[in-house]
Amino acid sequence: MNGHCRAIYPTLERNTSNKLIYTAQTRQEMIWEKEDLKHSVMVLELKVPHGGSMDDLLPLLPVFLSYILSFVYVGIYWNNHHHMLHATHTVSASSLWANLHLLFWLSLIPFTTGWMGENHFAPTPTALYGVNLFMAALAYWILQMALMKGSHDNHLLRKAIGRDLKGKLSLFLYAAAIIIASYVPMLAQGIYVAVALMWLIPDRRIEHVLVEKTADPSDH
Repeated sequence: MNGHCRAIYPTLERNTSNKLIYTAQTRQEMIWEKEDLKHSVMVLELKVPHGGSMDDLLPLLPVFLSYILSFVYVGIYWNNHHHMLHATHTVSASSLWANLHLLFWLSLIPFTTGWMGENHFAPTPTALYGVNLFMAALAYWILQMALMKGSHDNHLLRKAIGRDLKGKLSLFLYAAAIIIASYVPMLAQGIYVAVALMWLIPDRRIEHVLVEKTADPSDH
């Protein structure tokens, strides 16, 4: 947390299945949790070199490159999480747990990033970094499914996600990279970069339904 305490008074309603659901206020609390993560998850130490020349910075290059990749990944999750919640009308209790599950795996990124960079992209740290990315992507998919199935009010999100081929492809590529990392670590790194490039632009599907949501007040 960033030093501020927030009182939590979730608004509860019952959906058509007679299950308790959390409405817009709790959705905003999920956004606050994401904001706290944004300020804390990438606390990665870059050790200050003792020398004063450019050559003294070279040993830090692997750490710095791994930091850039992970920072991009955290930014991707932040942007898409932001879009997904704004396409969501109600949040179920299971969605709150799924959200914490996602935050857990994202909170491990500084550790796996640092270990990979400090060991110059060695096979085992590179594979573990892939496991971290795979689990974060899986946790995001679980959160997505929990939001879509938690309430009939979230029809815009279901419409936006559709078959989610890009999400499933990402999981496949992470799994492949984890195996490849044991043999060709730099190829695995290339796969991690390729997946990041796939998601660099916030999800267009959700952007489209958000435009529809703004144009049609009945969807609110």
